[in-house]
Amino acid sequence: MTVSTITIEPMQVKYNPQVSRLLVHGFRGKFHNLTNMNDDDLSLFFEKLLDHYPTEPASQRMVALQEGEVIGTICIKWKPESDMKQRQDRPSWKSFNRFGKWNLFKMLIGLYLLDHKPQAGECYIADVVVHPDHRSKGVGKLFLQWAQHFVQTEPNLDVLSLHVVGNNQRAKHLYELHSFQTHLQKNSLVGHLLFNESKWDYMVLKLK
Repeated sequence: MTVSTITIEPMQVKYNPQVSRLLVHGFRGKFHNLTNMNDDDLSLFFEKLLDHYPTEPASQRMVALQEGEVIGTICIKWKPESDMKQRQDRPSWKSFNRFGKWNLFKMLIGLYLLDHKPQAGECYIADVVVHPDHRSKGVGKLFLQWAQHFVQTEPNLDVLSLHVVGNNQRAKHLYELHSFQTHLQKNSLVGHLLFNESKWDYMVLKLK
């Protein structure tokens, strides 16, 4: 049996629907606890967010492709070299009205609380998701190798970091295999109330 090649490529607008569904696979537990939105609504929410507000200036999203299908995605970000805010087109919130003001408010609060502001020299993995049907096939390893290479080739970056839920031992084990070390363990009452996740590990890999 021949296994088709998996490639890591930059995100394109045409992948938004597939990436949105992947984000639901990866984070449905957190956002189902936060809102009453079903999988289809969550997927559409993320798709509209990607359509209207694709990336921050100092960030990069990549996708893993196999036979034209998006089977995984990773997003990294770092601190902009300039503290001056770069102008970006803000999303038209009218296109989000279908989700209801209360759901929209809670989703935005949730995304804000999950956000991490990288320090100078830090490249932060904001999210990494592999489709359930393609896990344990080396996709996560490819993403981490790509992220490490990115940091090693950027003169202003020297650290790769991420957060992982404390009880997600499978993910934590993968990161430890790639030499990430737990730098800080956090207990968050807000995280417990909003996402039913109280323990978070902040993991770091020093590359230079």
